[in-house]
Amino acid sequence: MPHQPAPPMTRIVIFAKAPVPGQVKTRLIPALGAEGAAQLARRMLAYTLQQATQTGLHAVELCMSPGSQDPRWHGIDLPAGVLRTEQGHGDLGEKMARAVQRVTTEHQQAAMLVGTDCPALSSAGLAEAARQLAHHDAVLIPASDGGYVLLGLKAPCPGIFYDMAWSTSAVASETLARLAQLGLSVWIGPTLDDIDEPADLAHLPDTHAAACRVNI
Repeated sequence: MPHQPAPPMTRIVIFAKAPVPGQVKTRLIPALGAEGAAQLARRMLAYTLQQATQTGLHAVELCMSPGSQDPRWHGIDLPAGVLRTEQGHGDLGEKMARAVQRVTTEHQQAAMLVGTDCPALSSAGLAEAARQLAHHDAVLIPASDGGYVLLGLKAPCPGIFYDMAWSTSAVASETLARLAQLGLSVWIGPTLDDIDEPADLAHLPDTHAAACRVNI
């Protein structure tokens, strides 16, 4: 049998803001209050980090806003072994493009970008996306609101990030169209629910609801 190349090492890059009341999950403040929204953000961050570290993949990175030395991160318990980087300047597209560039070129790893807004994204889902990325150029798990909860790439693709109408229902479809224009093979995972708006709280697991004192 011909020799099969080893799949690339994969790094999960989690994008997160410091869970400060009034500065995170602001669209949920009408339903939860500023403190409740921040508590939920903290819970979702902890859950995402837990699921990522349980995959057994090669590296887990927390890409932080602001940087890890900012006092707004004080008191936030982060798992040992999680790499810490700073998102830096620019809009979301610029930040994600930089992260992919850094991980795929400097570290020679495939990059899987995720946020912390999807409690339905489990360690099994992350591991499956990594397996699929070994056989495709890109992987994408759509969100029910038209965005995506995970995007994986093996090489820099800055064109899929720039001039994007972020936080709209066209993000996933436009991203897939741009990937197709580049001739890249893409695995698309099952659509999952993000928790962004008060109506999304219907999809919140009981463990997360308890964290923000929500009775759903």
